[in-house]
Amino acid sequence: MRPEVKRPFVLVHGAWHGGWCWAEVAARLQAAGHRVFAPTLTGLADRAHLFGAQVGLPTHVEDVTRLIEWERLDGCVLVGHSYAGNVVSGVADRLRERVAHYVYLDAVAPPDDAVRWRWADFNEVADRQARLLAIADAGAGVALPPPPPEALGVSDPAQRQLLRERLGPMPAGTYLHEILFEHGGSAGLARTYVEVTDPPYAPMRATYARMRADASWRHRTLASGHDAMIISPGLLADLLLELAG
Repeated sequence: MRPEVKRPFVLVHGAWHGGWCWAEVAARLQAAGHRVFAPTLTGLADRAHLFGAQVGLPTHVEDVTRLIEWERLDGCVLVGHSYAGNVVSGVADRLRERVAHYVYLDAVAPPDDAVRWRWADFNEVADRQARLLAIADAGAGVALPPPPPEALGVSDPAQRQLLRERLGPMPAGTYLHEILFEHGGSAGLARTYVEVTDPPYAPMRATYARMRADASWRHRTLASGHDAMIISPGLLADLLLELAG
């Protein structure tokens, strides 16, 4: 009998976070025998010393693509949370089937017919204007400040305090710089959208409806809030292990 193949996981954090947010999920996946990589994207958390005007969405796509290539992680499960749906889509356009499964965790999911894409394109006009104002005002033209922890579905006081201490600003370029999809993004690939339900994340409601109606996506739900890796690491790890199988 051939031994069971344990696919590696690459866990990509959302906006304002860092690789630190996956610690409890990663520990559970590792205990199940998987290699786990949880990189911090350029300009954030332990890589905040690289914050600058040159850092944008293309930078983060490059971060993850290079990790997969240099660590020889072909056949991995690539998980992107929230903002990182933009990143995962850019990686998918480049690596295609070299990644076994793309998992969008309550994440931005660009339309399959998109050719040019910015994180800003995800927002409706009013929300986009609010974020542009935040960049120009509190962000001094270079940063998108983090929201309060409660906006991310976190209700536990200790978890909220952790986020207050660790969330950091996003380089403005992550919101404004575009990427090109030359091979369809994640269209036609093995992909799953995970929708949180307790509570649902209001900015994703239109995406939820689109995912439920699109048969090219596998759709799952998770009884957690938006920051599921912080709120419900056990539930999330169990779901990821199931998807890896």
